[in-house]
Amino acid sequence: MSTATDAKTTVPGGSFLLESAAPAEVFTPEDFTEQHQLIGQTAEEFAQNEIVPNIEKMEHKDFSVSRALLKKAGELGLSSVEIPEIYGGLEMDKVTAAVIADHIAKYAGFATTWGGHTGIGTLPIVYFGTDEQKKKYLPRLAAGEIVGAYALSEASSGSDALNCRARAALSADGSHYVLNGEKMWITNAGFADLFTVFAKIDGEKFTAFLVERTFAGFSIGTEEHKMGIRGSSTCPIILNDCQVPAGNVLGEIGRGHVIAFNILNVGRFKLGAMCVGGARSSLNNAVAYAKQRKAFGKVIADFGLVREKLANMAMLTYVGESMVYRTIGMMDEALSAVDKSASDAPAQTLKAIEEYAIECSIIKVWASEMVDYVVDETVQIYGGYGFVEEYPAERAYRDARINRIFEGTNEINRLIISGFLLKRAMSGQLALMPAIKQLMDEVLSGPSLGEEVEGPLAEEQKLVASAKKLGLFAAGAATQKYMHAIQDQQEIMGAIADMVIEIFAMESAVLRTLKIAAAQGEAAAAIPIAMTRAYLSQAMEKIEANARKIIAAVAEGDLLRTQLAILRRLAKHDPYNTIELRQQIAQKVIERGKYTLA
Repeated sequence: MSTATDAKTTVPGGSFLLESAAPAEVFTPEDFTEQHQLIGQTAEEFAQNEIVPNIEKMEHKDFSVSRALLKKAGELGLSSVEIPEIYGGLEMDKVTAAVIADHIAKYAGFATTWGGHTGIGTLPIVYFGTDEQKKKYLPRLAAGEIVGAYALSEASSGSDALNCRARAALSADGSHYVLNGEKMWITNAGFADLFTVFAKIDGEKFTAFLVERTFAGFSIGTEEHKMGIRGSSTCPIILNDCQVPAGNVLGEIGRGHVIAFNILNVGRFKLGAMCVGGARSSLNNAVAYAKQRKAFGKVIADFGLVREKLANMAMLTYVGESMVYRTIGMMDEALSAVDKSASDAPAQTLKAIEEYAIECSIIKVWASEMVDYVVDETVQIYGGYGFVEEYPAERAYRDARINRIFEGTNEINRLIISGFLLKRAMSGQLALMPAIKQLMDEVLSGPSLGEEVEGPLAEEQKLVASAKKLGLFAAGAATQKYMHAIQDQQEIMGAIADMVIEIFAMESAVLRTLKIAAAQGEAAAAIPIAMTRAYLSQAMEKIEANARKIIAAVAEGDLLRTQLAILRRLAKHDPYNTIELRQQIAQKVIERGKYTLA
């Protein structure tokens, strides 16, 4: 498939902090091809006609329905877009995978089942399997004939995956490995047929194995009774002298961490897309309810505080779309350079994806916390009915909570964001340290920090530039104090990550809006402009607060006062009339009865 963006060169991961992208260089939902739109329509119809009518059955653990839906998804090509054609897949771009995830997210229970099957349940074989393993398993996984699952977590090692206790030993005749241990919280475990299981050979070599449900010594524990995503199966798996053929080692012995971490990274961008889809669906429910629920003689959609909530939900959905598809567009651009006929094509693919580990963690954290806000406000709009199971707000609220734990907790992902940035800076891959030094010299030389920007959204572009300077300034102050030991200062690393997240969100929204305005005119882009301005206002508040938090932790006395003065100078901007902006957004959303940009 053709590349997802018009950019001619691959954008280095994390470089958004140091360089300004042009709108033409970013991929947005407005750039969807006809093929993207068609498969999006197929996924939408599948969700509305097949998933939604079966929600209650899946909520009550009728997993025969889940299996049937996976089979149907396979028949429609919705489960095979990332599988090579020679193994029964469609081999399409990552944007297509995200578009499907976005639409399937209408019901989180099945979205979890589908994501577990098509992502972490299948992609380890796509990227690390031998030709024999791929031929044996991928066509059946693509078709939904068998269901995949991924078994990494243990009771004592969730985020600390390398500390696993599961053990593997080679049999005396070398024909098979004997696995012992227990894995926890395994999605699809109740009915999956094939598991990617991680264990340490001889207690040392962390390795992945392809384990079939029918292998001797393999068993499934009882279903977990979960707070949310009840429509998905979650069980422990028990390995009791489980016999796994030697040919079912996945990847290299002792290199299981390469599989574990890369597959989780791939899952993060899809989870971001699902969170955006879930937020849009929840917003649409909230709008519909607010337009028909009456109080004090008029519908609650007429009340300013309800309208403010609807505007916030729409604004966040817009920013989420902008971040997710920008990231995936960069990824597809990098993947377009992979030689698919090369023997190391899977390794090239993973390297291209890993380049955007920072952005993948950003959208995972931001989108999972965004959808939490949206479903919470949806419950609030529904009032008492939002607390009742018969209405969609209650289930969405429960289901959304897991996203901050899935694919690495948000705490771990925050450390990945700042840690990867510093690691790339130290290795010279990213010119972060020179940029920090240049900024420090600049701010100490005097107040002339303005940049001339002309054209549409000039003030917004200046605000993004100021946000980047604030981020570099705070990171510079922290690294000056702690040097390499900054890695041990988790609160500061987290605050740096939060600034980086908001900078990426701000810039993604501005670039998308500039692109819309250039294509359709500023009048047609009125709602995207309002959404962008409203978001920039609150993002700058968060960035300034985190910068203040960092500076107060690393400086005192005269140095503290000097750095706070610089912070105020960098953060200075005229406020937007956010009440008017949100009224404008809400009015359009209420008129249309759903999330809309026009």
